[in-house]
Amino acid sequence: MSRIRDTFAELKHSGRVGFIPFITAGDPDLVTTELLLVELAAAGADIIELGVPFSDPVADGAVIQRASERTLRKGVTLSDALRCVSTVKEHIDVPIVLFSYLNPLLKFGQDRLAKKAKQAGVDAVLVTDLIPEEAIATPFHARASLAREMKCRVMLNLL
Repeated sequence: MSRIRDTFAELKHSGRVGFIPFITAGDPDLVTTELLLVELAAAGADIIELGVPFSDPVADGAVIQRASERTLRKGVTLSDALRCVSTVKEHIDVPIVLFSYLNPLLKFGQDRLAKKAKQAGVDAVLVTDLIPEEAIATPFHARASLAREMKCRVMLNLL
């Protein structure tokens, strides 16, 4: 069973709702991102979503759009987000979900993502703009093999 599924099962069993905060990697900077991940875990986060900066986050609200714009101006990448996860996983045991649009993942490469995300300790990748009808036509159609390789979940946003 995945750590995320275990977390939701425990929340259900205990009759409580989950605290699942979102932050954008690199906003305001990478060091602060790492500190925030640790502090969110200490504050009781059940799962943390770490946003990968993207140039056109149209499905997100203004706050996330501006955070992505700020981090992209600083050159923050998916690799940087993975390094943040890797660094903090030594200090926290909260599942971390990479929250990304498809383009940065495609640019990074499926095999490379599987390897690097697994090494970093990512628990899942949430592909926010990959709807099931389009998933079949993308390299991430093989998401089951990607998930097996990462030993985590690749989730699709059902728009």
